[in-house]
Amino acid sequence: MKIAVITPLFSRSSELMNELTFHFPDVKNNADNRLKTKKDIIAFLQDMDGAIVGREEIDDEILSACPKLTILSRYGVGLDNLDLDTMKKRGVKLGWSGGTNSNSVAEITLSLMLSLIRNLHIATTLLKQHVWKVNGGSELTGKTIGLFGFGNIAKRVIELLAPFHCTILVFNRTQDEAEAQKYGITFASKERILEEADIISIHLPLTSESKNLFSTAEFKAMKKSAFIINTARGGIIDEEALKVALKGGEIAGAGLEAFLAEPTQDWELIDLPNLVCTPHLGGNSKESILAMGYSCIEHLKAHFAH
Repeated sequence: MKIAVITPLFSRSSELMNELTFHFPDVKNNADNRLKTKKDIIAFLQDMDGAIVGREEIDDEILSACPKLTILSRYGVGLDNLDLDTMKKRGVKLGWSGGTNSNSVAEITLSLMLSLIRNLHIATTLLKQHVWKVNGGSELTGKTIGLFGFGNIAKRVIELLAPFHCTILVFNRTQDEAEAQKYGITFASKERILEEADIISIHLPLTSESKNLFSTAEFKAMKKSAFIINTARGGIIDEEALKVALKGGEIAGAGLEAFLAEPTQDWELIDLPNLVCTPHLGGNSKESILAMGYSCIEHLKAHFAH
């Protein structure tokens, strides 16, 4: 079987590549990240029986040009970059397990919460500019946290927040009261969370419903002292509206892990002092890289064992 590894993160892991080639000797990888266009991806995937893909967009044009493909094993958790309907029509199986990087992303979420509310980012930036300004912010303990989404990552965030004794409000399309009791949370409306939360954290997939879910009206409805964090997908927050809100003091600050375009080149947004930002590294811990990679390999093994 011929296997292609599109995602550079998997390709650069000697441990994962050794494990993959042990089971599938005929493998080519993209360690140097040379696949820049759809044409590049098609050329890379042609004549392949299976592929490990990351955030790359895989659509009907690509799948139709690669008829030998029978499985796409997803390295990561989001599926918005894959044309699942076309995959189903063409008989291309999806190899995917949710939650493989949930702890890694949840830890970054908690880090952003603490950095924002305790003023760590601004204080560090000022001190590096030789400005000594003592402002310790507020404590996370006892605050009201609003979570949008209630999947594996959100649930792990709730577990990590346990020692802080926060009130946790959750907006989710479905509401399981037994789950709410188990995690000690309250399901709430979007409006209530916007009005009451000290920190809002987004853990949703990017869909037509969630696109620009947070824009001008939402920022105006939030507390001026509140923070918003997105470790999910770019596009859920309207970045232009966020710039206005951060500049005008409509909210106190934001933490962004995901951007509409990645890598982002919106330096006007990045340079705002009340924005903490990272290059989408939340799921990129050493432990997470291996967990996601081994999951991909297991899906390939199971598929080709039949």
